Amino acid sequence: MIDVVDYRAGNSPSVIYAFEKLGLPCRLVSKPEEVLASERLILPGVGAARATLDSLTESGLVEPLTQRVRYDGIPFLGICIGLQVLFDRSEEDDTEGLGWIPGAVRRFPDTDRVPQIGWNEVRFTRSHPLRNGIPDAGHFYFVNSYYADPGDTAVVLGRTEYGPEFCSVVAADNVVATQFHAEKSGPLGLRILTNFARWEP
Repeated sequence: MIDVVDYRAGNSPSVIYAFEKLGLPCRLVSKPEEVLASERLILPGVGAARATLDSLTESGLVEPLTQRVRYDGIPFLGICIGLQVLFDRSEEDDTEGLGWIPGAVRRFPDTDRVPQIGWNEVRFTRSHPLRNGIPDAGHFYFVNSYYADPGDTAVVLGRTEYGPEFCSVVAADNVVATQFHAEKSGPLGLRILTNFARWEP
């Protein structure tokens, strides 16, 4: 069963719809006890990092997520804001993140059109089960004003150019995350979701 975290500030229904289209079992979870019972978790998101973290905190979900993902090691996929909150800090409202992955989240330079909205190329940097059946480069759908800058380049799985080149996919142990919206990225995005559903770290 794939559990999609519903924390009142994300786009959880669209992720559920994508898995239903794939015929893969999934459900929304919003309570701490549900997260603690999860075997595979997805944290989707749209909007601001602070609003996301505030909503997770108010819902009592930060500690259960940390327990299941960081300590119990279950498979985890972050999408969009679900990637950005994994890092130590975001320049968006100087927000403290979950700190699961060392690094910062930075705003695109003002010389670029912000937010980035639309299809952009992801160039994968290494092999990983998340990208099985996906070419070394492919186009995915982005909506973001900020980007991840990992402290350790070893976690980078994909890169994208929008002004600066930035990390658009991370993979670290049982944690994977995409800056793009896999659920809105056509066949390649659906393949990412299928690969996650089958992945055993």
